[in-house]
Amino acid sequence: MDTSDTVWSCPFDFADGLEFDPLLRQLMTEAPIARIKMSYGEGEAWLVTRYEDVRMVTTDRRFSRAAVAGRDFPRMTPEPIVQSESINLLDPPASNRLRKLVAQAFTAPKVDGMRPKTQAIVDRLLDDMEEHGPPADLVKHVSMELPLTTICEVLDIPVDDRPELRRRAVAMMNVTAENKQNAIQAKAELRSYFAELTQARRANPGDDLISSLATARDGDDILGPDELKVMAMVLLMTGHDTSTYQLSNITYTLLRHPEQLAKLRARPEMMPQALEELLRFIPFRKGVGIPRIATEDVEVGGVLIKANDTVHVSYLAANRDPSRFRCPDELDLDRPPAPHMTFGWGAHHCIGAPLALMELELAIGTMLRRYPRLALAVPAEEVRWNNESIWRYPYELPVTW
Repeated sequence: MDTSDTVWSCPFDFADGLEFDPLLRQLMTEAPIARIKMSYGEGEAWLVTRYEDVRMVTTDRRFSRAAVAGRDFPRMTPEPIVQSESINLLDPPASNRLRKLVAQAFTAPKVDGMRPKTQAIVDRLLDDMEEHGPPADLVKHVSMELPLTTICEVLDIPVDDRPELRRRAVAMMNVTAENKQNAIQAKAELRSYFAELTQARRANPGDDLISSLATARDGDDILGPDELKVMAMVLLMTGHDTSTYQLSNITYTLLRHPEQLAKLRARPEMMPQALEELLRFIPFRKGVGIPRIATEDVEVGGVLIKANDTVHVSYLAANRDPSRFRCPDELDLDRPPAPHMTFGWGAHHCIGAPLALMELELAIGTMLRRYPRLALAVPAEEVRWNNESIWRYPYELPVTW
C-alpha cells in the first residue's frame, strides 16, 4: 500500500459534540498512513492511525521528538505549544532522568495520599453546586475547579494567581489564526511567571513538587533554570487539561448512555474499569499533538518513511482501531481491560495519569452516589461545544438532580 501520492488537507477542526471526526475515520479506512498538510507550519507530514503502527512510531528510537526543536512543523495551533526545553521534546535516555524525578510525585502512595484532600475539594464543590440549586452548570461548578485546584495544590501555586494562569494556558491551546499574538504573549507571560516562581523555590524550597524538582540531584547534576521553569509550566498545563475536559465529557457521555450508566450505578466497584473504557471511547481532543522526526529511512505498515520526514500519530484513531478493540465505536463498560492511548504511549506516556484517574474516579463516583437522578437540564442538541481549542468539551453542561 502506498499513500504517498495523495496529500490530505487536515485542519482537524471537527467539533460536533463528541462524535468521532469523519475525516479521521476516512483516513483510518482509506489511508492508514497518509501524507497530510495542516493549518499551520511548513511542509507536509505523515499521519499514522493504526494502533500497532502508532505503537511502533512512539517506541522506535528512529523517530525523534528532540529533532522537532526549532522546526516550523505542521501543527494545529498558530504558535507551537511545545517548548524546546520541555520534557516533551526529549528522547530517551535524556528524558529518563527528568521523568524519574517527576514520577516521584505521582507514585501510587503519593496519589493515595492526595485522596482525602481531593475528596474534600469534590465535596465542597458539589455542596456549592447544591446551594446554587438545579439547574446548575457542571463545567463552572466542578470541571473548571477541581483539576486546577488539585494541581495548583501539588505545585503550591498561590490561590490569587490561579485564574490568570488558567486564562494564559487556555490562550495557548486556541487554534484560531487571530489568536496568534495572544498565544505568543501568553507563553511569554507563563515563562516569566514560572521563571520567578522556580527561582524563589530553589532559594527557599518547601514540600511542594516544584521545590522537589528544584532540589533534586542526579550526582552533581541538577535541573537547569530553563528546564525547571518549563517543567513547572508543563505540569500546570497538562496536570489539569485532561481531567478538566474529561469530567464534563464523561458526565455527558454517561447521561447519553443510560444503560451503561445504570450498569455503573449497580456496580460502583467497576468504576476504574469503566473510566478506562470511557477514556478510550471519548475523542476528547482534536487531531494530533507533537510530531516526531524520522532520523533514518524506516518502513511503517508497508510505507517507507524517509529520513527527516515529520510523523504525526493519532491516539484517537488508535483507540478506535477495530483490529485492537472489538466494536470500537460502542461504549461498553464491561469491555475486558486493554491498554488505550488516551494518555499517550511509550517514552511520552503521561506521567500524571494516576492523578487524573484519581480525580475522575472521586468526582464521577461522588456525583453518582449523591445524585441518583442526575440528568441533563437541556436537550443534548442544545449543549454548546468548544470549537476554538485543541480540546473538545462543552462550554456549559447544565445538569439537574
